[in-house]
This record gives sequence, C-alpha cells and structure tokens, in this order.
Amino acid sequence: MSSNSFAYNEQSGGGEATELGQEATSTISPSGAFGLFSSDLKKNEDLKQMLESNKDSAKLDAMKRIVGMIAKGKNASELFPAVVKNVASKNIEIKKLVYVYLVRYAEEQQDLALLSISTFQRALKDPNQLIRASALRVLSSIRVPIIVPIMMLAIKEAAADLSPYVRKNAAHAIQKLYSLDPEQKEMLIEVIEKLLKDKSILVAGSVVMAFEEVCPDRIDLIHKNYRKLCNLLVDVEEWGQVVIIHMLTRYARTQFVSPWREDDGLEDNEKSFYDSDDEQKEKTDKRKKPYTMDPDHRLLIRNTKPLLQSRNAAVVMAVAQLYWHISPKSEAGIISKSLVRLLRSNREVQYIVLQNIATMSIQRKGMFEPYLKSFYVRSTDPTMIKTLKLEILTNLANEANISTLLREFQTYVKSQDKQFAAATIQTIGRCATNISEVTDTCLSGLVCLLSNRDEIVVAESVVVIKKLLQMQPAQHGEIIKHMAKLLDSITVPVARASILWLIGENCERVPKIAPDVLRKMAKSFTSEDDLVKLQILNLGAKLYLTNSKQTKLLTQYILNLGKYDQNYDIRDRTRFIRQLIVPNEKSGALSKYAKKIFLAQKPAPLLESPFKDRDHFQLGTLSHTLNAKAAGYLELSNWPEVAPDPSVRNVEVIDLAKEWTPAGKAKNENPTKKFYSESEEEEDSSDSSSDSGSESGSESGEEDEEGDSSEDSSEDSSSEPESESGHQSDTENRRAAKRNSKTKGKGDSKDGKKENEKSKTSDSSNAESSSVEESSSDSESESESESESESRKVTKEKEKKAKQDRNRLATDASLLDLDDFNPVSTPVALPTPALSPSLIADLEGLNLSTSSSVISVSTPVFVPMKTHVLLHRMSGKGLAAHYSFPRQPCIFGDKMVSVQITLNNTTDKKIENIHIREKKLPIGMQMHVFNPIESLEPEGSITVSMGIDFCDSTQTASFQLCTKDDCFSVNIQPPVGELLLPVAMSEKDFKKEQGMLTGMNETSATIITAPQNFPPSVILQKVINVANAGVVPSGQDNIHRSSSKSLERPDASVS
Repeated sequence: MSSNSFAYNEQSGGGEATELGQEATSTISPSGAFGLFSSDLKKNEDLKQMLESNKDSAKLDAMKRIVGMIAKGKNASELFPAVVKNVASKNIEIKKLVYVYLVRYAEEQQDLALLSISTFQRALKDPNQLIRASALRVLSSIRVPIIVPIMMLAIKEAAADLSPYVRKNAAHAIQKLYSLDPEQKEMLIEVIEKLLKDKSILVAGSVVMAFEEVCPDRIDLIHKNYRKLCNLLVDVEEWGQVVIIHMLTRYARTQFVSPWREDDGLEDNEKSFYDSDDEQKEKTDKRKKPYTMDPDHRLLIRNTKPLLQSRNAAVVMAVAQLYWHISPKSEAGIISKSLVRLLRSNREVQYIVLQNIATMSIQRKGMFEPYLKSFYVRSTDPTMIKTLKLEILTNLANEANISTLLREFQTYVKSQDKQFAAATIQTIGRCATNISEVTDTCLSGLVCLLSNRDEIVVAESVVVIKKLLQMQPAQHGEIIKHMAKLLDSITVPVARASILWLIGENCERVPKIAPDVLRKMAKSFTSEDDLVKLQILNLGAKLYLTNSKQTKLLTQYILNLGKYDQNYDIRDRTRFIRQLIVPNEKSGALSKYAKKIFLAQKPAPLLESPFKDRDHFQLGTLSHTLNAKAAGYLELSNWPEVAPDPSVRNVEVIDLAKEWTPAGKAKNENPTKKFYSESEEEEDSSDSSSDSGSESGSESGEEDEEGDSSEDSSEDSSSEPESESGHQSDTENRRAAKRNSKTKGKGDSKDGKKENEKSKTSDSSNAESSSVEESSSDSESESESESESESRKVTKEKEKKAKQDRNRLATDASLLDLDDFNPVSTPVALPTPALSPSLIADLEGLNLSTSSSVISVSTPVFVPMKTHVLLHRMSGKGLAAHYSFPRQPCIFGDKMVSVQITLNNTTDKKIENIHIREKKLPIGMQMHVFNPIESLEPEGSITVSMGIDFCDSTQTASFQLCTKDDCFSVNIQPPVGELLLPVAMSEKDFKKEQGMLTGMNETSATIITAPQNFPPSVILQKVINVANAGVVPSGQDNIHRSSSKSLERPDASVS
C-alpha cells in the first residue's frame, strides 16, 4: 500500500513540475515557504516583459500562454494593461488572441478597455473578417452605457457587412446591447428585420436568437421569412436549429388551425367507406369543409423530420416538442423512436428526455408501448433516472402488460437503493388503483412486504395499503388486524400514523383491537412524534364516540396529556376535540354532530402522476423541467379558430425573365396548357431570384389554384426524396433544362415524347403508391369504372402535352417543384394510368419465341384449422378474438394475405360498435379492415375477413380492436408459409424453375428419418401443413417436390 502511494506522489509531483515549467521560465526562488508564490509573481512578470518585447514571436508566445491560462480557469486579469497595449499590433495572429483575451475581461476592466475604443472602431474597418468580428465582440462586451451610440452604429454597419461571420456577430451583439439599454429596442428591431432576410445559414440561428430576446411578440417579422427559415433549417448549425425550431413552434400555434381535428375526419372517412353512394353523398354534404392542412404547416413538419436523426440531443428534443405541439396526432408517433435513442446518452440528457416522455406518456400511451423494455431500470442508473423510469412504466401499464411489470417491480423492491424501493411500492399502489383487475394481487403482495426486514420498505407499504384500503375497507378486516400488530415493531412516524388512522376509521369493524391499541398508545404518548400524537388524539375521539364504555377514561387521560404538550398544534387539537366530544354547559350546537364530523365517509385518495399538470408548459423548456414558470418563458398560445391570412407569407417576385422571352413564343403556346406554362414562368422567376423562401411562396400559391389536379394528394408522403431535396439544386436543374431545351432540335421531339410518356406514367404510379400509404382504406373506396375513365383522360392529356417542344428534364424539374408544396387535403384516390408499370414491364418482356408461363396458381392442397389468439377474453373484458389464414386469394388485393377473424362475446351483455382504428403499420404495409360490427349478442360469435399486405415479410401488423367503450392493442404476425400461393406445374417445369433459383436464393437442408416412421404421405402432409404449397408429381418414390410463389413478387417461385 505504501509503495503505491509513493508512486502516485511521484507522478503528481512530476506533473506539477511540468506545468510550472511550461508557464514560467524563471526558477523557483530558494526561500522555502514562499517559493510557490514568488514563482507565480515571476511568471506574470515574465509574461509582461514578453508582451512589451519588440519581437512578435515573443508576444505571440506570451498571448498563447495567457489564453491557455484562461482556458484552464486561471485568473489573468492583472495582465490586462500589458495585453491591451498590443491591441493595435500589425500581426494578425497576435491581434486575434488579444481580442479573445479582451472579450473575456473587457467587462471587468471597463476603464482600461475604454482607452482603446478608438482602436476597436478602426478594427471594424479591417480587411480581415475575423478582426472585424472580434472588434465588434469586444465592443459589445464593454458594458458601459456611455458607448451605447457607438455600439449601435457598429451593429448597423456590421449587419450590412459582406462577411456572414461578421453579420452573425452583429446578431450576437444585438442581445448584449438590448440588455444594456432596453430603450434601443425600436432601432434594434430594424436591424433584426434586416438580418432576418439574410440568406446565409451562419446568420439564421443567431438572428432568431436575437429576435427571441428582443421582440418575441413581433410575429409579423417572421411572415415573409417563414418559408426560407423552414428550408434553411437542415443546414443551420445545431444550436441555431434548436432556437429556430422553438420559435417556429410558437409561430405555428398562432398562424395555423389545429391539426388535431384531422384525425376525426379520417375516422369518419374510414367508416363511410362501407356506406352506399347515397349515404356517402349525404355525409359529404354535411361535411362541406373538412380539415385541410395549410401547405406552410406541412412544410414545417416535413422539413424538421430529418433532424430527428441529429447527433445533438437538444435538436432531437426540439423536433420532438414541435411534433408534439403542432403535428397531427397520427404523425406524432415517429418521435418516440428518436427519444428512446437518446436514452443511451449521459445521465443529464436521460433525465430531461425521460421527464418529457413521462409527460407525453400520460396523454398518449400508445406512442411508447412498443419500447416498454427500454424503460426497465438498470442497476447502474442513478436514483433520479430510476424514479422517472418508474413513472413512465406506471403510465404505460395496462391490462396486457401489467403482469410483466409487476414481476419487474418485485425485483426493484429488493434494491439496495431504499429511496428507489420506496418509490417502487408507491408505483405498485398506483397500478393497483388504475387497473382494477390487479388490485387484490397488488394488495396481497404489499401485505407480504410487511414482514420485510427493512423498516423503510415496511413503512412505505403501510402507507400505500392505507390508501388502497380506503377504496374498499369492508373487505379487508384481517389486513387491518395484521397491521395493528405491527405497531410494536414499526418506528417510522408516517407508517405509525397511517395504521392509527386506519384503525380509527374502521374502529367499528375491529371493536376488540381498537381499544387495546389506544391503551398502548396512551403509554407512549409523550415520546411519540407530533404526527403520531395527532392521530392518537383522533383515534381517542372516534373510540369515545363509538365505544365510550371502554375508552372514556383513556381518552380523557390522552386529552390531559395533549393539553400540556409543547407543540401548539397538538394543544389546539386537544382543546377542539374536548369541546366537541365531551358535553358540558359551554358546548355549542356542534356537539350534537360530533359523530358525523369524526366518522364521516372520507373520499378515497386519488393517486395521480406528478407529471399530470406539466403539460401546460412547452416540452423541452426549463419551465417544464422545474414545473414552474421560469424567467423568459414564452407560453404557447392556443390554436386560432380561424387561420389568419396565409398570403402574408407570400414573397413578391419580380419576373425579369419575361423581358428575355421572345414575343412569338407566347402566341405559339396553346392556352389550354396553363398548368405547364405557369410552372415555366415559375422556373424563369426562380432564375432571377435566389431567395428560396420567395420561390416556395410562389409555388405554394400556384398549387392552391391547381388544387383539383391529380398531383395534389401525392404531397402527403413525407418520405419522398423530392420533398426533402434543397431548392438550390432544383433551381440548377431547371436552368440546365432550359439551356438544353433551347439547343435541342425538332428532330428529338419524337424521342422526347416517348420518354415523357414513360416518365409521367412512373410519376403517376409513384404518386399512387404514396397516396395508398397515407390514406389506407380510403383510396380503395374509388370504383374501378371511375379510375378507368380518369386514366384515359390523363393519357390523352399526356399525349397532347408531349407534342410541345420541351425537354424531358425541364418537365421533371417543374413537377418536382410542384410536389414540394402541395396542400394537404383529405385523402383522395389518384387516377391510375391505363396500364400499370408492372403490366408495361411484362408486355415489354414478351417475346414471340417464349412459351407460356409455367407458373399458374392452383387451389390450396390443405387448409390448416389452427387458430391464433388475437385478443384473450380476460384482456378484452369479455371480448375474445382469434384469427386464422384460410389460404384463399384475398378479394381486397392481389398482394394481400386473407385473414379470417372470429369474434366471440363471452359476457352476458351486448357488445356494441366493434371496429378497428389506430393502425401502426411498418412502412409499405397496408391493411383492409372489416366493416364495423354494430353489436354482438351475449355468447354470440361472428367471423369477418381482412386483407393485409405484409410486404413479403413477417413483420407484425399492430392495430387497435375497439368497442364502444374500450380499445385493445392487438397484433398479427404471419407465419412464413402463409405468405405464399400454391403453384401447379409439371416435373420438367419444376426442374427448369429450380435451376433458375440456384445461388443466393437457394437454401438446402438434410433431414434423416426412418422410412417406417415417415411414409411419403406423412412427409407431404407436414410440408403443406406449414406452407401453402402445391404438390408436384414425381417419377421417383424417394423424392417429393412442392412449389409455390411469393405474393409480393408474382414472377418469383419457391420450389
């Protein structure tokens, strides 16, 4: 042990010597006790000499060491006079370091800094942008009111500087000047308005921060810059992103109507899918104005989505709160995965994230239920993290997962962290209160904890049991007796007081035990805690009123003890009780009602989450963390009933391109081609203006006019690459396209026509697929006849438009731009092309020499009777559901798997309005739900059909099976064998197909069995039982073949 400590001392001593050697050139003076102090003095003297040297190298070395001292947290303020002399140095490196030093100490040494103010003013004109910016920083750091006019002038000049770095520092200086002199607010707002129009990503975050500090209520300054800020958001530095997102959240709450009405609209549409045409018309007439999301609202939500993948936890948290506060409830679920990812960060980040998740999980449990295991407590977690995770687990508890959680809680109760163990017991109590099915289980478990060795666990269990017994006291007389016996061993005051309160409330149910408990308490009255004394007095009063024969003298004795107690609360309570229960001449009218007062029925306590009232604070803010309004907190306003005028966000564009357009060109244009001619004008205007905000404004305005076009509803899919691409690259593509279209001859127009038709067909199919993802079953409600007629119109329009002398690239570019800002509306089915892309591909692949396809679907050889539990009758409160795979072609779609669901009512009451909602499907997966069932009689059963497109995978399809009163989360996971269709083919064709599957798509395995145990019929039966395959005739007895094909890829077979 001694050798180790000696080595450590040697090491630390060596490190100290090195540090002294770096910072001081002189040797330590020989004087013993004052050697260290004298070396410090020598060190600073040495630095002063180096700063006064004629050599730039010495000055530079000195400044590097001084800045190093500041970085280590050492005080270098006494060097200020020596450093400030070098502020006018011609060496740029020295000057930059001097400015770094002055920014740190200018506020402390104001008088000396003022001496060099003329130098700072000259530096504002320096050709080096870093010097100009540093001079402004130093100037704004001198907190003296006398130089406010100089600072104001410097900020105005810097705001117009060519360097974005200098403009960024001007935005920082605005906040410093405003805190120094708030009277300059109006002039500073003018500078902020100018800087908000800046196109640089360096400036955006800083000027929004200045806006939030100086004039957060001036929303009118944001209108014209809203779209630009949304588009720049991805490229702004991280802390700028946080500030901008918080500001735009507040902006959206004042300028757009609530999107939370959208969900109701979607549910109504989903129900009306099954109605007749007349009923659907009536409903449509009633709902003439459905919710339509403003395109600017959608722009903000779409452009912040990529930031959920940011490496900065603050950015992810900011986007999460934006989605929580302004996005439709159906889209807010995407933030849960990103927030759970942040739980891998350090404990400080975890604490803030968990606090916000705790608030979210109260209102929307479904968001975090899939990630339940991420909130399990680890042994290495600090207590604050453990407590928050417990809170979230309690919020997420339901009938389906409570058994798993209670097993988890049993482990937590045994934790060495006593505070955490006590919090776990409180959590068990809350779960017992919220979920009536497990109340008795939790109560019996808590009673078992009463025999625990740890006093804190026992005390907390007593307190929780007391609250649970208040809900149904008549049923638990034995528990009260058991707790009365614990009074001799429990010493924690709260627990003792709880037991006494319980006995007092139930004194008539335990008439033999209550008087004896009072007798014991009277003996120890003087040594008890004040909390326990108050409950002893209450117990005595209640027994005096119910059993005065046995307890009259005991109560009088206790009242006499309380009369002379040191605590005035106990003395007051004693006088009050004596006057109330002991009748005498002075007793008032209240004495008649003493029994009603003391033995009144008390309401059961409501165990609520401590995070219940935090939702009125904006998530991710300091106020939310503290649960109190912090200084500078800006409240989120309520959604407006009617949206303000959206045209205020439109930016005027001067269309200079018209001057360069030949006059004859407009005459040759067909007036019916307005859609494309407007987009061309849009391209011309974007060439003359580099402001992406103005570009987006004109485009969104154009889309409002063209709202009936078939392209509008394709905007909903936020995962399209076009929607997340930058506007600058779009502008370059359009310019290149225009150059190509001018140089291209008429001879190329025919080829261009074919390519155009092909590209438009693919665009239409892409739009159709995105619409299907967004609108689920709504898109399927369109009739086939309507889609065919509309598709013919689209094809004719494309043929007309292809005759124009346009380059294909230009057309694509304009379509991309239109797709960027389409308004979100209620889901509308897109007109399908006359030939689907897959059919076109098949037709192109046909060859005269090819024989007919060997893959032909046959009827299933065997249909297994096995059913899977979808909803257990205990979890479904009497509603049971099972599902099976009938192996029949799905009537809802050729790529869907047919699923039969059998619903049983095991209760003695009628279950009404059984339907499906809140589908949580992976990307690409689709579901066709069954028609809502009006009612299911007691002991009744009904079988319904659904179609699910599992996208050729075994991913789980999660959704909610709902009745009139309840909703239950359920999921369906298909076996691999049910994703196939049986195929009939000859042995020759089988071998041919099998040869095409070799390589990466081939899987083989060998199973050795005894022939007598597994005859050929049994082997075939086993195969077709697990897979929906067809049997292929075989010429050999020892070889068995079966074949099937994939639902998702009809051309692929499985042998």
